[in-house]
Amino acid sequence: MPLPKPPAQRASRLDATAYSANLTPSKPRATPPSVAPALTPATPAAPPTAEVLRLPTPASSPAGAKPGLPVKAASKTPAKPAAAPKRTRKPAGDPKLFVLDTNVLMHDPMSLFRFEEHDVFLPMITLEELDGHKKGMTEVARNVRQVSRELDQLAASLQSSSIAEMAKGLPLAATGHREAEGKLFFQTELIDTPLPQGLPQGKADNQILGVVQALKGRHPGREVVLVSKDINMRIKARALGLPAEDYRNDKTLEDSDLLYTGVQALPADFWERHGKTMESWQQGGTTFYRISGPLVPTLLINELVYLEAPGATPLYAKVTEITGKTAVLKTLKDYGHQKHSVWGVAARNREQNFALNLLMDPECDFITLTGTAGTGKTLMTLAAALAQVFDERRYSEIIVTRVTVPVGEDIGFLPGTEEEKMGPWMGALDDNLEVLAKGGSSAGEWGRAATNDLVRSKIKIKSLNFMRGRTFLNKFVIIDEAQNLTPKQMKTLITRAGPGTKIVCLGNLAQIDTPYLTEGSSGLTFAVDRFKGWAHSGHVTLARGERSRLADFASEVL
Repeated sequence: MPLPKPPAQRASRLDATAYSANLTPSKPRATPPSVAPALTPATPAAPPTAEVLRLPTPASSPAGAKPGLPVKAASKTPAKPAAAPKRTRKPAGDPKLFVLDTNVLMHDPMSLFRFEEHDVFLPMITLEELDGHKKGMTEVARNVRQVSRELDQLAASLQSSSIAEMAKGLPLAATGHREAEGKLFFQTELIDTPLPQGLPQGKADNQILGVVQALKGRHPGREVVLVSKDINMRIKARALGLPAEDYRNDKTLEDSDLLYTGVQALPADFWERHGKTMESWQQGGTTFYRISGPLVPTLLINELVYLEAPGATPLYAKVTEITGKTAVLKTLKDYGHQKHSVWGVAARNREQNFALNLLMDPECDFITLTGTAGTGKTLMTLAAALAQVFDERRYSEIIVTRVTVPVGEDIGFLPGTEEEKMGPWMGALDDNLEVLAKGGSSAGEWGRAATNDLVRSKIKIKSLNFMRGRTFLNKFVIIDEAQNLTPKQMKTLITRAGPGTKIVCLGNLAQIDTPYLTEGSSGLTFAVDRFKGWAHSGHVTLARGERSRLADFASEVL
């Protein structure tokens, strides 16, 4: 864009007495209520008008003024320079009162601050249940201890320990969480509300339901909602006529069908609509296309696009650059051809070709692959890792880890070292190594044995329990069964990456075994949604199974 015109006249220097008298920022004058009324929640903060503080524009600066300084000292009271504008509350009625179940705090320790302008109520039985789960090294115990620390900081802001002050509510923004504009209320008195006779009074869930029913009677003009991760708890609440909701803030997507697939089909008239303004060139045996048109706003960096038309050469490309209304497409390498196979593995369908292009790209530091059973996620990733460790010497070794969540009953403690304990969980790794080792059949039995020993020497199997504080340098990290990770665990693993490290997350969102995790709240879904569009990440959803006809049919009908 062109630069603005220079000032027409030379400005004069402001007098020092006027500066010290009117522009001292450290001593703002107090504003009487009659002169400047406080902002109401419905009125946003307005900038100072031209009469209060008039700044010259570069195009027309009057005589006797210096650019960047006021033309004249403001005679009226200036606005406070240090005060931030108040956050406007949503005008959608009165704020709600959410009663939190214990499992919500155990699941997300920061859930207290996720309700925006609404208020939060904690029954006394919830605090009792938190106290009973604070010991141990599990994820639940760590979350409970974090909740206790947050509650202690909020309670420390009280001037006194009186019940009257506690009943007024604690501002949730007092500890720095400015997004929380509501208040936190504790149960300060015994609430004796009769429940139906079929519900035993001593159970904790029923006591929370009694608190919700009592609050609904005390605040008839206010919406009181129970928030719980327990499905049966919500069913009982609705059976009693009490509003209940699931805790939805942990869900990245409400519908897993809306998850970013990483692949987009180009329209059939792509060449007709974009051919006139298209630029193309070749560089290093790769063709680039610069396009502009209505398709560009729908594209993301590193998104894979394709165009397949009968009788025409198909186009498989990756978006490498988006600048304004133009985008650059880079054609992909055909890993479906046997001469371009990776460690003996060739792509069998379009999505596998896309995945191998991302796995072999040194500029992609983080890759996520999702798909049903038998789509080749682990096999392609392991083949790409071996090719880049042994052939290209890009990485020093391969690190494989996965979540140790059993499908059925746990078989108990396992003997041996860390790798020996992880051995039963790495059956998929052994199966794929067996497939990859068949490529060297011409070397004979001794040659295959030597190759297997060399390959296994470069593969390290690690447990998630000991990842905290580690840093991986020039490693190819494979996280298998990533759909069983929570978003917090996913963040812990991805932040282990040091210089020259590539992390690949594999998972099937239809096979989640971790309690309280769904397709929308899984750490794999969280990572896919947060990393889409980053220049050094990629994602592919593998659609077609290539394991066997039996596995493909079972995935469809079972």
